[in-house]
Amino acid sequence: MFLDFYQMRQQPFGVTPDPAYLYPSPTHREALASLSSGIQEGRGFFALIAPPGMGKTTLLYQLLEELHDSARTVFLFQTQCDSRELFQYLLNELRIDPQGLDVVAMHGKLNEVLFAEMIAGRRFVLIVDEAQNLTDSVLETVRMLSNFETSHTKLLQIVLAGQPQLGERLAQPQFAQLRQRIAVRCRLQAFSEAETACYIDHRLKVAGYSGDALFDPEALALIAERSQGIPRNINNICYNALAIACTRELRVVSGEIVREAVSKLEIESKPLAFTGVETATASEPGNQRVVLPLTYEAPKRFHLPRWDFRAVALTGVLFLCIMLIPAILKFTTPGQARAESPVKQSAGTVVAPRSARAKQHTNYSADPEQVGPGQVITVAAMPQQTLKDISLLYIGRFDSELQSEISALNPGLTDPDHLTPGQLIRLPLPPGSFKKGEEISTEE
Repeated sequence: MFLDFYQMRQQPFGVTPDPAYLYPSPTHREALASLSSGIQEGRGFFALIAPPGMGKTTLLYQLLEELHDSARTVFLFQTQCDSRELFQYLLNELRIDPQGLDVVAMHGKLNEVLFAEMIAGRRFVLIVDEAQNLTDSVLETVRMLSNFETSHTKLLQIVLAGQPQLGERLAQPQFAQLRQRIAVRCRLQAFSEAETACYIDHRLKVAGYSGDALFDPEALALIAERSQGIPRNINNICYNALAIACTRELRVVSGEIVREAVSKLEIESKPLAFTGVETATASEPGNQRVVLPLTYEAPKRFHLPRWDFRAVALTGVLFLCIMLIPAILKFTTPGQARAESPVKQSAGTVVAPRSARAKQHTNYSADPEQVGPGQVITVAAMPQQTLKDISLLYIGRFDSELQSEISALNPGLTDPDHLTPGQLIRLPLPPGSFKKGEEISTEE
């Protein structure tokens, strides 16, 4: 629309994450350098955290360009999925048909690709964008991917990118092992006023503009203030300001044009309130704003008298208490108390009740163990997961033979259908499912 008027080759304030337009602010430059060097050194896990609109996806695309000749890369953005779907997305990006493959078979296919890339002298980098949307079980699956390694190096480098909620989730106790594996953490900060002006100038030059300053100092200061230094907001304000200035054939965008652009954006993003309409006309003294009342009237609301409302609430509470009495008596009967008390066995030993046994967790290593010809991994049960759910997720099957194997590995497992969240379960896997080596991460 305004490209010809201002003699530009491209749209300088577009919405696509084009690496050519990435402005190297101090935090963006530092984050890109940290990720690049960490991947080259084989550190394994990385996290990039930034508020919406800060340009993290653009930075990730720049990282992919830098890695083009030295690594095989996969960029995943479908983060609202389960663990099986995550593997399917990953294999699809590798042009491997995952149809008919269980989780163990998909592990094997990925393992083959990783070793092939290592033999070819290339790294393998997996980037997961919008990672704050991953469920707890999928985050645990991503952690398990870090076990693809040799005795000398990680076969898979993983970058988790997301909004600040990702950092909050990683700080939770259940993700301690994943958090310890993250060797590099990067955060992007909003631009200062000076950086905002440089950012605008940078994008204009990349787009082909070579004339005099297009935004006057007042306009630049207003853009920095109203955008809060967030690149996406800066782009939206600048685009609308240039569109307005072009229609009026103005060669320089003034502060007044920026105010008009910001006002337009605010009106489009907020619902209209039925309180009145502000208008201003040039014929009025001082061009003052006049508020014209609307004829709309809000519907009448019915209010109960205060004491009537209290009486209704009290009646409801009494009714609930009467309904809950049978349930309370049921759970406090002597028979139930006896069932929860310790039970003596014929051999003279004492077995704790189920509720006490469920809280007893054995501390297993989460890394793969070599047990005989096969392997054993340790996983943490998620809320409402059963042993069958975990077996299907990690092994791809569940039958009486497998249940017997799992019971032998987990002597304290008494109720497969009611696992405690966080309970550690050891699972048997076929030989060679994971290639375990020395850990290369900051947890050393």
